[in-house]
Amino acid sequence: MADRDRRWSGGAAAGSWTPPAGPASPQGAHRGHGHQESFGQTDRTDLWWLYPVLQGVILALLIGYANYAAFLGADHYHYVEQGRHYLSPFYSPYIHPSWLPNWFSPALLILIFPLGFRTTCYYYRKAYYRSYFADPIACAVGEPRRAYHGETKFPFILQNVHRYFMYAAVVFLFILWWDVILAARFQTPDGVRFGIGGGTLAILASTGLLTLYTLGCHSLRHLVGGKLDCFSCVVAGGPRHKTWSVVSVLNGRHMMWAALSLGAVCFADLYVRLCSMGVIRDWVFFPFDMFTNAGPTGL
Repeated sequence: MADRDRRWSGGAAAGSWTPPAGPASPQGAHRGHGHQESFGQTDRTDLWWLYPVLQGVILALLIGYANYAAFLGADHYHYVEQGRHYLSPFYSPYIHPSWLPNWFSPALLILIFPLGFRTTCYYYRKAYYRSYFADPIACAVGEPRRAYHGETKFPFILQNVHRYFMYAAVVFLFILWWDVILAARFQTPDGVRFGIGGGTLAILASTGLLTLYTLGCHSLRHLVGGKLDCFSCVVAGGPRHKTWSVVSVLNGRHMMWAALSLGAVCFADLYVRLCSMGVIRDWVFFPFDMFTNAGPTGL
């Protein structure tokens, strides 16, 4: 059988290595050299500590800003000016029931879903395990603890709910793309026109990168085909194989999409916030009629 046929019939599991039969090794029996060292001790001579430190600082800054926007920034989540309509992604969809106290930010009603999706994400686990728990802080570097139970004990066993947060994240994508459409619909004296402003581009970048991050999720890759041993043996195997292939390409850059999307969401909120506060002026590149060939006009 040719390699191509093997890849097709073998599906996601093709080429995987199967260990020989025999008694299973006890958990934690095989450990790296760093496990024998005291915390932080290593024979490495490179700047192994630089990446987890930078990663931890950047992550702390972005998470800190996100908390500020969600808890204390409820006064400037929305920008409506001269027909433009920009909504911060931290507050989308905007839900504010009448019974909600004035001191309670409406962002907290919906952020539990994107927050849960990121917190349980495989990339973010790696990031905060290394940068904040130092467990493991780097390869071949001494760890602060010796007992290892994986994610089988509370509270880490809760990481297994990641797939359910993924379902919610996919639903949120439809809502966020609707916000992109609203950000590109300008109400003018002549009617509704399609336009592009600074806020349009910021919200588009945020939603686009969130889409790449969500569609590259490991759980989604498993759902669409990663769990199959043979694509040609199941119903709609061809489309599923193509879908799995696309998701796999995105999954290969999952770490990049995770970092860029978080930065883009914070930037979009900051842009909307500064416009709402009057600190900066939203630049409108062009609006034009949605259903005619009229040229660019100004607002």
